[in-house]
Amino acid sequence: MHRITLSLALAGLIAVLSTMGAQATNVVLFLGDGMGISTVTAARIFAGQALGKTGEEHQLTFDQFPHVALVKTYNTDAQVPDSAGTITAILTGRKTRMGVLGIGPQVERGDCAQALRAQLPSILQLAEQAGYATGIVSTTRITHATPAGTYAHSPDRNWESDVDMPEAARAEGCTDIAQQMIDMPHGDGLDVILGGGRVQFLPTDVSDPEYPQVQGRRTDGRNLIEAWLAARDGRTYVWNSAQFEALRPRAGSQFMGLFEPSHMKYDADRDKDTAGEPSIAAMTRFAIEQLRHNDQGFFLLVEGGRIDHGHHASNAYRALADTVAMDAAVGVATELLDLDNSLILVTADHSHTLTISGYPPRGNPILGKVPLYEQLRKADTKPYTTLSYANGPGYVATRPDLTGTDTTAPSYLQLGTVPLVSETHGGEDVAAFATGLHADKVRGVMEQNVLFEAMSSALFDQNPKE
Repeated sequence: MHRITLSLALAGLIAVLSTMGAQATNVVLFLGDGMGISTVTAARIFAGQALGKTGEEHQLTFDQFPHVALVKTYNTDAQVPDSAGTITAILTGRKTRMGVLGIGPQVERGDCAQALRAQLPSILQLAEQAGYATGIVSTTRITHATPAGTYAHSPDRNWESDVDMPEAARAEGCTDIAQQMIDMPHGDGLDVILGGGRVQFLPTDVSDPEYPQVQGRRTDGRNLIEAWLAARDGRTYVWNSAQFEALRPRAGSQFMGLFEPSHMKYDADRDKDTAGEPSIAAMTRFAIEQLRHNDQGFFLLVEGGRIDHGHHASNAYRALADTVAMDAAVGVATELLDLDNSLILVTADHSHTLTISGYPPRGNPILGKVPLYEQLRKADTKPYTTLSYANGPGYVATRPDLTGTDTTAPSYLQLGTVPLVSETHGGEDVAAFATGLHADKVRGVMEQNVLFEAMSSALFDQNPKE
């Protein structure tokens, strides 16, 4: 019943969209998970200093986009949001609760029966149903909240594999997120799938190809990778960098690459992966080159997902390095796409508690210590870092003397004010940067769900200049 309801909703929307003409259009949404404004500022300086500049004057690729907005990120039940509720707002045009994917706000988290009656179609599903090519690229598990928001409807973002679901929910007809990706009923399914998360698709008696000591997680006995390959001709699956580098875009083909059992490596650690992993820029390049074989156009989500994880670990170095890596992917999109018929939108789902403070002089290393001004020495003469967090695992009960500590080291954890196992999200507005088709709709102070309107206008309004 729930699929019939969703299909009718999709059919009505697509009927309206199909009356608008025939010009091919493309939308690429770059989602820096946890990439708040302080992260953008720090990453800009970090990237500039890596090039030998003082850093502050540097510009990231998306800094140069002509249209910018502030975006309000709250969930319907939360002042400080999570990634599931926020990606649902961006992709469906409806704000919703924390922890649910593609489900309306009336549904309590974990309520399968309610969720089956309250599914919200995503812009990717609308595009796929209307004949566009579609793809997702992420440095996280492909079943994680942000990428899953493109194709899944779940009352709990954590139901990534069948083992994660309550038996009662399965009995009521809910399916896990990995299964939903494989069984996606819209169009001919996703055309490009690149990210991590192999074990969500493998049964418990199958070993991971890269780490034989790691087993699959599925208890239903199904190998969903094999099921995906068998469901349609022209499908290719890869799991390491050599296989990925051998891929060539082909019209009518579909590709899946899962490069880690769980999340992909941080960009700073990719060279330590024995099987190798492509960069987010390389994955973005392949995805665009493949998707543009479709004459109608395409929708692509690219997530820099591990920015968020670096912050949760109070590890600013890796969060900033992943931000710069995603910016390189934005550069690939601007190189490959004609902005007369394409929208590139860069935003974040939420912020983090990262702060930039202490009056450091111009050009001071962004990961370094702040030279103390004489008037500030009265209370404490211990050095401290420009970057810190409001909470998280970097907390120590007695503030340490950092005189001999290399705070620019990749694994240094910035200090946190409140002790928590994991640093939390921040609730302030995030920025959105846009260029290309209908980019002028990204302006002012926006509700997060209104970003959906900008993307749907660019994708489906085939006469944008009239």
